[in-house]
Amino acid sequence: MAVKNPEGAVPPRPPSGPIPDTAAATEWLATMMLVRRFEERAGESYTRAKVGGFLHLAIGEEAVVVGAARALRDTDWLISTYRSHGHALARGTDPGRVMAELYGKTTGSSGGRGGSMHIFDLDRRFMGGWGIVGGNIPIGAGFALQSSYRGNDEVTLCVLGDGATNQGTFGETLNLAALWKLPVVFLVTNNRFGMGTSIERHSAVTDLVRKGEGLGVEGQRCDGMDVAATQAAISEAVEISRAEQRPILVEAMTYRFRGHSMADPEKYRTKEQVEEWKLRDPIPNFTERLIAEGIVDKTGAEELDKQAIAQVDAAVEFADASPEPAPESLHDGVYSLGGEVHGWLSTDPPQDPAS
Repeated sequence: MAVKNPEGAVPPRPPSGPIPDTAAATEWLATMMLVRRFEERAGESYTRAKVGGFLHLAIGEEAVVVGAARALRDTDWLISTYRSHGHALARGTDPGRVMAELYGKTTGSSGGRGGSMHIFDLDRRFMGGWGIVGGNIPIGAGFALQSSYRGNDEVTLCVLGDGATNQGTFGETLNLAALWKLPVVFLVTNNRFGMGTSIERHSAVTDLVRKGEGLGVEGQRCDGMDVAATQAAISEAVEISRAEQRPILVEAMTYRFRGHSMADPEKYRTKEQVEEWKLRDPIPNFTERLIAEGIVDKTGAEELDKQAIAQVDAAVEFADASPEPAPESLHDGVYSLGGEVHGWLSTDPPQDPAS
């Protein structure tokens, strides 16, 4: 387990989770590289005023993102926070559509309507990033409720940050999830800071597994800087939730190398602390492990990175070339376009059913 004090020294620790077969291990590394390169380019695009609104990057947290996605079946549901570009990419959404969404273009995953905080891909059961801290938690439980109601074996993975565990939605939702025995896994991405406030300053209970257990939701902790350890922990939680129809909480101990958002001056932590955590960067550490175990060689790893950069280059070109939404489409999607509702919203007021 990582140090409890976020200001403390962080010794290097090599990944130790179980390695899958060669193809899967290589794909995990390639996807982490894609997420990292995509977010680096998104940050550059933001500084060039190509991206509007806020931009929250998950650089440093790729092991949690990819490990979580690889623990799910295609038929399972995934819902995230406003830090969700990587989840969409790991779930299989085309990078061009994700970048176009950041650019506010019509070809974006949400038609350019949502931007960075609202990536969405129903075809892949990625139910979006959500801009309100803790706002996605009851929605995730709602997906699990429909799975339980329909009697299928789908599981919902609901991602939240450490700061969201202080929101009322956390306690209310976990209580009902335990009471109703919902097939949902709550993944707490504990990056030590709720925005710019360290966990010791924003939570009286810093062991977030205990928070879940106090509400009737069993939990476990994993090394969120190790993609294999994360995938193993979440896979176990997902299969327990699937088989026993009950909620589980997983606390992934990780760290973000960039600020809370692109507008964050990062006055709350030292550069030395960030550099110490970079010693546990999940991408080079996993790369070194795969090289040591003969799964990839240095040249092969460099080629995977080049492929990731090429994918991101293509995504930027696609976003740049995509059209802006037409001004007359401003109100599209605001109201339902079905049946009588569309009729009275667009023309006459509703009629009295008795007339």
